[in-house]
Amino acid sequence: MISTTNVSLRFGGKKLFEDVNVKFTPGNCYGLIGANGAGKTTFLKILSRELEPNTGEVIMPSKARLSVLKQDHFAYDEFTVMNTVLMGNSRLYKIMKEKEELYNKADFSDADGERASELEAEFGELNGWEAESEAGVLLAGLHMNDTYHHRLMKDLNGGEKVKVLLAQALLGKPDILLLDEPTNHLDIYAIAWLEDFLLNFENTVIVISHDRHFLNKVCTHMADIDFGKITTYTGNYDFWRESSELKQRLLSDQNKKSSVKAEELKAFIARFSANASKSSQASSRAKQLEKLEFNDIPVSTRKVPYIGFEMKRELGNDVLTVENLNYTLEGKKVLNNVSFRVNKGDKIAFVGRNDLTKTILFDILSGERTADSGKITWGITTEVSYFPVDNQKYFQGDEDTLVNWLRQYSTDKDESFLRGYLGKMLFGGNDALKKPSVLSGGEKARCMFSKMMLSGANVLIIDGPTNHLDLESITAVNEGMERYKGAMMFTSHDHQLIQTVANKIIEIDEEVIFNDSTTYDEYLAKRKLTS
Repeated sequence: MISTTNVSLRFGGKKLFEDVNVKFTPGNCYGLIGANGAGKTTFLKILSRELEPNTGEVIMPSKARLSVLKQDHFAYDEFTVMNTVLMGNSRLYKIMKEKEELYNKADFSDADGERASELEAEFGELNGWEAESEAGVLLAGLHMNDTYHHRLMKDLNGGEKVKVLLAQALLGKPDILLLDEPTNHLDIYAIAWLEDFLLNFENTVIVISHDRHFLNKVCTHMADIDFGKITTYTGNYDFWRESSELKQRLLSDQNKKSSVKAEELKAFIARFSANASKSSQASSRAKQLEKLEFNDIPVSTRKVPYIGFEMKRELGNDVLTVENLNYTLEGKKVLNNVSFRVNKGDKIAFVGRNDLTKTILFDILSGERTADSGKITWGITTEVSYFPVDNQKYFQGDEDTLVNWLRQYSTDKDESFLRGYLGKMLFGGNDALKKPSVLSGGEKARCMFSKMMLSGANVLIIDGPTNHLDLESITAVNEGMERYKGAMMFTSHDHQLIQTVANKIIEIDEEVIFNDSTTYDEYLAKRKLTS
């Protein structure tokens, strides 16, 4: 078990937490949720004692082992994959290293022998003889076979490093497991494996994730950061969302009823207070007015954008034909004879192990790259808008405000018109005057959606739309993509988004592996995957 007592934290005068008292018990998986900037990652750092709160303390049994998913992907570059995973149990790894040094000594003494005996005993208690085997099982579950074990971390790509660091965190069945965005950069196979692992994990898990399906599947409780407090709820994310919305609605409805009643009482009092025959009734109404209760509904830190894509031109039946597309990057084949069609009404989710493959395909389709060979034929009615996974180049101009940034993509240059689109993306008032180059990742994504909504395109290409967004924004993106009437090609790691938006799945891993009109869940079943 891990708990906090009166934990408070301020950054530069801004209050993140105030007197937080929360308890996380064994056998439960807690989804830590809250708006961007609410302090989710900061709170995990407090729990792991990486960060000291201004007041209060974190309480944890002295012998409990806490494990954290590391976010620094370069910290272990000079270590092998196997050693990096074994470092997940720091005490065990120190014993292994000390044993190795002792047994390699040329002048091994009696004192060294006694020390080695002590280390061997503790090594056995920590299940050291099974550690490498367990590490291998974890890596295999994440689809990293034994050919990776002795490779250096610096030789892995970003997705592979994430898998190794995840295996590191899971090693040795820690008593308390803290996971910050564990599904980022994981393919569908690895996500499915992690879900099953956590469902069978018997100790305490606290996880931050923006994947609603993942939260629904693995979490027994939600820990909501809002109003400077952390409140725990029994149930998964959907249950929390429905119950919290119902609570707010009931409080609001009760306030409306009280307001109507108050106006009726005030009107009666004003009309009859001077009337001697009615004065007692007026006094009675005044007492009723005093007793009326109004619920205090605090203002949530959550803000919900609106995303809606409208087509300026009707789309014809012929949208896109791709024939025998090939592309090689740094001597490695990325696309090999890739062929497919997009028809009117198609909303195609592109899935697969390698995100780079899908990004390069989308770059080629949008004209930002040129294929080595192959043919791309767009229908004559198509107008395409592209949301790239890397949008940095769109924010490197000299525009001084977001209004001016968006103006370059609009035929209507009127400031109030542009502010309307920015307002939908939560850039109201002075926020619309921010300098584009200083925006966060989530803010840049919302700006790109403003640009895409302005385009009026009838074909959307969207690569990783939920990256950097909070759960409220992800839901808004999901709903906007569902409502869209044009053709769409997109990638995502968000199970719920793919399931509710896509009517066709194309799996691509250099070549097209799967291409069928089906839902995501049906595709997973056909491919014998669970997620």
